[in-house]
Amino acid sequence: MENIRLEGLFPASFTPYRRGSVHPEAIPAYAAALRREGVAGVFVNGTTGESLSLSTSERKEMAEAWLRFVPADFPVLVHVGHNSLPCAQELAAHAAEHGARAFSAMAPTFFRPDLAGLVDFLAEIAAAAPQTPFYYYHMPSMTGARFPMEDFLRAAVKKIPNLAGVKYTWEDLEDYARAVRFDGGRFDIVFGRDEILLDGLGNGARAAIGSTYNAAAPIYFGVWRAWREGRREEARELQLQARQMIEACRGTGWSDLPAIRALAEHRLGIDLGPPRPPLRAVSQAKMVTIRRDLEAALRENLG
Repeated sequence: MENIRLEGLFPASFTPYRRGSVHPEAIPAYAAALRREGVAGVFVNGTTGESLSLSTSERKEMAEAWLRFVPADFPVLVHVGHNSLPCAQELAAHAAEHGARAFSAMAPTFFRPDLAGLVDFLAEIAAAAPQTPFYYYHMPSMTGARFPMEDFLRAAVKKIPNLAGVKYTWEDLEDYARAVRFDGGRFDIVFGRDEILLDGLGNGARAAIGSTYNAAAPIYFGVWRAWREGRREEARELQLQARQMIEACRGTGWSDLPAIRALAEHRLGIDLGPPRPPLRAVSQAKMVTIRRDLEAALRENLG
């Protein structure tokens, strides 16, 4: 297996729907819009893509659409995690067969394993596509799997030969930094919390995956550029703008994803349709102020 080291922003894609069914025909326009934003690639069928609300066949359909319609220089990473091990293995083999740059899986969310059980579970998923880089998707807020990533890497490296790294969607920055430094920086620890991207950069992040990169990539590019060039106050101000957008989206319901979805539609000029239940679309009235504030922030950053 080749070494992999991701760099840049990777939006986590939303799943388009039409009349309640997945709508892969929307992917070419969606992919083209993301390419115009200048992002590095895309992460498909993750939390943002409502993967656990999709059937296995629907997840295959969406992965195939992305892998068919994007060029080779726009890497597609596919999430294959599932509470059913055979389904996850099937999705992993499918992603590799259709040319995914890498694949990823989160911990099972119903029967929650200890660390050794998690590593064994993931090892069987990763073995279904042994020549494709594998990332563990660490998201304790959703899975409840709250293990130090240094401990995970130490155990997983012995059992997962194609382990490339971790998609780290959590707020423990000390744990993140230890994972980045583990074994001389051997693994690719991709940052997954948009609202604290600046903190991730300060702790060694080279790539980031997140939902709001669909809607506000220019702001995050500004954060990254200002941080790299030593303009830390400007970076903090831009990060604050992003955080305010996320907090406004969280104020629209029990999940912020429908509001971010609506922002992405508006920003990218695409029709994604409403999310699948139990998520619910956000009313136009609630979106007016959020869109206005985002547009003002984007004009300021692009001006």
